[in-house]
Amino acid sequence: MLSEQEKLESISSLGVELNQVNDLDILMEHILYKARLFANADAGSIYIREDGKLLFTYTQNDTLQEMLAEGEKLIFSTFTIPIDENSIAGYVAQTGKFLNIEDVYAIDSSLPFQFSKKFDKTVKYKTQSMLTIPLATASKGIVGILQILNARDETGKVVSFSDKDEKIMHNFAGIAAVALERAQMTRGILLRMIRMAEMRDPKETGAHVNRVGGFSLELYENWAKRHNISHEEIEKNRDVLRLAAMLHDVGKVAISDTILKKPGRFNDEEYAIMKKHSMYGARLFIDRQSSFDEAAQMVALDHHERWDGKGYPGHIDIETGEPLQGYRGDDGKAIPKKEEEIHIFGRIVALADVFDALSSVRVYKEAWDEEKVLRIIEEERGNQFDPELVDIFFANLNNFRLIQERYKE
Repeated sequence: MLSEQEKLESISSLGVELNQVNDLDILMEHILYKARLFANADAGSIYIREDGKLLFTYTQNDTLQEMLAEGEKLIFSTFTIPIDENSIAGYVAQTGKFLNIEDVYAIDSSLPFQFSKKFDKTVKYKTQSMLTIPLATASKGIVGILQILNARDETGKVVSFSDKDEKIMHNFAGIAAVALERAQMTRGILLRMIRMAEMRDPKETGAHVNRVGGFSLELYENWAKRHNISHEEIEKNRDVLRLAAMLHDVGKVAISDTILKKPGRFNDEEYAIMKKHSMYGARLFIDRQSSFDEAAQMVALDHHERWDGKGYPGHIDIETGEPLQGYRGDDGKAIPKKEEEIHIFGRIVALADVFDALSSVRVYKEAWDEEKVLRIIEEERGNQFDPELVDIFFANLNNFRLIQERYKE
């Protein structure tokens, strides 16, 4: 548990910490973790206000997490609830009031809202104390709802959230809401770029890029732990990689509609033009001003390289498209990158993108069944894909299935 002094010190630096996170999903993870840390809460959830409703987007639960095997993650589905007085979160979103409930099973029947026991019954968890907090900004009003559950004392016993908890969460909520609004704006800009690509290429949907981003994070986190990457470096890279992975095919905006929207397979000439999207995407980030720009350029450039050295575009100057000095093959073309010459972010997104493409409907094919997809990935271990990443993929397959479920078309 944090002491009161530690809480005050943490609050004073919270704004800087949260504003260093750009990806919306990762930010929600940070907000919820920090809120639970301040109040010593066992569990919690975040709802985002979207299209006049509350979208349940993220949850954490220490008790349930401890029951899972190492590496497993909590299963949860997204859903929406109306902003009205019938639910606790809906009431807080409608009124803007904090709700500090000692026991959700003993809510006075005269109140308009009641606690739904469905979640507790499904997962065999007992919710008792609950603090529900509106996340509001001056410009947009309520942007989300933060809900933390089951405060614990020094012995681990579930207790009520104190007046001190409520006061510190008032300060916390203001800081978190501003960071959340900023991350929503960033996500909105990215999705507009993706929708621009989608107008050109129907495969580039918001659901597709969110899945590729989620798969990429799963692969990176496990790879980084195997390679003893520091916690600080992992957190920094998680943020930029997820955003970069979502923009992996943004270079397709420079490819002709005649090719992009062709319903069948490409001929050799068309395929040669199509392959240039990697270079075009990398060029968008040529004036690198941040670690995100660097990551996005690496992902765009390298995500079609192959572990066995048969991919593209190879060792090129992205400004000219010409082979780099010393990397021109006998055919005059750039020598492809292979193995660890390919940036780890590129190797990760290569696997994430192909897994999603094979598992999804395309204009030229139906979605393949999982057995066939997994067989192809196993066959390409050490050929198209980094063998270590394939091992990580299969070791964490259930988590990939959860990401597929979370970001359905």
